[in-house]
Amino acid sequence: MDYRRDSEGRDRPRFRREGHGQPGGRHDDGRKWQRRPRSNDDMVYGLRPVMEALSSAREIERITVSESLGREQLAELRQIAHHRGVPVKTVPPAWFNRLGQRNHQGIVATVSPITYQPLEQLLPLLYDQGLDPLIIVADGITDVRNLGAIVRTAECAGASGLVVPKRGTAHINADAVKTSAGALLHFPVCRVDSIAQACQYLKDSGLRLVAASEKGATYYHKAELAGPLALVLGDEHEGVSTQLLDMCDETVRIPIRGQVESLNVSVSAGIILYEIERQRQL
Repeated sequence: MDYRRDSEGRDRPRFRREGHGQPGGRHDDGRKWQRRPRSNDDMVYGLRPVMEALSSAREIERITVSESLGREQLAELRQIAHHRGVPVKTVPPAWFNRLGQRNHQGIVATVSPITYQPLEQLLPLLYDQGLDPLIIVADGITDVRNLGAIVRTAECAGASGLVVPKRGTAHINADAVKTSAGALLHFPVCRVDSIAQACQYLKDSGLRLVAASEKGATYYHKAELAGPLALVLGDEHEGVSTQLLDMCDETVRIPIRGQVESLNVSVSAGIILYEIERQRQL
């Protein structure tokens, strides 16, 4: 048995269920386990309730269906989900057994706790209010707590909104809302099909694109960060994609004096956002 330290520095035993609690857990037949959704996500269970949710205005993150369901049973659902841009994932029947006694019928929808706002509506609204937009672009940030922490800081620093891709980023769930201290419930979030197209739209709308990168050409405090601006943040491991870096007007970095190679992305966001706020007050 291994141990972990609790918040008071005491050793506590760490329990793991077979095939879980570590990367690479697999079924007996060699397939990887699909991760169970967190219990505090807003879930809709059963075929008819999921169809009703698809027909409503609710924001659906994803739909998970059992391999045991026939293709004809799901034909209409897949068609509507495709039209709405909702991903449908197929998992082994055992995945549903772990949800408890709920009457799931082999299908579950994860519903977003927030309502997304079209980017094409947000920017004109900001300009109409006489504001210089400050948009955060999240490129491949997969940790929900990092995303929540970024939004908490962004809201405090006076940013205007967040842009996230529909795929390849953390799902905004109850954990993200909690980490944001509730900021996600009223901070504008725009979910887009293509992050590159969204960045091009931001540029065409008069915003400068500035990417935070450990290989940035300019120290963040020496860059011109006033005026309409989009701050592009990437995953801690991969950073901002090459495609987006090529689109950016400037890349900035934060000095690292210690032995650790990089900062947490939410910390980097906070440092740069408050430099932007400082320059805007000059």
